[in-house]
Amino acid sequence: MAQINLHHLRLFRAVATDGTLTGAARGLNLSQSALSTQIRALEAALGHDLFERRGRGLHLTEAGQIALDHAEAIFRTADDLSATLQQAGTSRRALRVGALATLSRNFQMQFLRPLIGRTDVEVVVRSGSQGELLRGLETLALDVVLTNLPPAQDASSPWLVDSLAEQPVSLIGTPARVGAQNRPIRDLLISEPLILPAPDTALRAGFDALTARLGVVPVIAAEADDMAMLRLLARENAGLAVLPPIVVADELASGMLRDAARLEGLREYFLAVTRKRRFPNPLLAQVLDYAQRG
Repeated sequence: MAQINLHHLRLFRAVATDGTLTGAARGLNLSQSALSTQIRALEAALGHDLFERRGRGLHLTEAGQIALDHAEAIFRTADDLSATLQQAGTSRRALRVGALATLSRNFQMQFLRPLIGRTDVEVVVRSGSQGELLRGLETLALDVVLTNLPPAQDASSPWLVDSLAEQPVSLIGTPARVGAQNRPIRDLLISEPLILPAPDTALRAGFDALTARLGVVPVIAAEADDMAMLRLLARENAGLAVLPPIVVADELASGMLRDAARLEGLREYFLAVTRKRRFPNPLLAQVLDYAQRG
């Protein structure tokens, strides 16, 4: 088989991204005929047509899509190598962390604790939706994503998922709301308004299953998909919140809030999602090891 010319592969990626020879040639500062010749040379080396013309545009064939997937992986690895080796001689290194926007801030700080205060490390934290963060991980803009939602995976998925913590879930409220110690869970669920996670969360699904088993129809005071908002609503005495105690650790320590009852069978899972990389960020191993030991 003919050896693949990486220069031709880079030109192919430019054409695939633009969708036209004219636009790609303009961006590459090449003549259209020169670019066309080099694309044909790549097709000859691979033994397959990479594009088919539809109207004025070029569309990838099946072989073209496969070639583009591999080209992206090749150039991502090259960029990763360059960034890693360039950082190797510097005194400071960055860890780029993506965190689900609704994830507990206390958990995020606990994960980052071994790096806080280090003069040789810069911590960059970005929040967003699961889809946005995974795209950042895919393009190497992020080193790790913190989430409580396991990503969909199949044989071709690049994701590596580490379970960092498994937290219990409780009914949490102000001392006035909680009242007497050791009130039965069923009594709390029937008599107190509740602050619940959003219906599309795993935590809410588990809670709904629990109330169904107990034959309870709860009175819902509020719903939120953000743990920080659940925490604030509990502090404002809007009701009893369904929360992992780690989310309100400071309030529980100060007595502002109380843990009324543990919801047996409900757990919140905190995950670190990374991708398979030839040159992983060495800081990542440090924080993952600390989190799993803790």
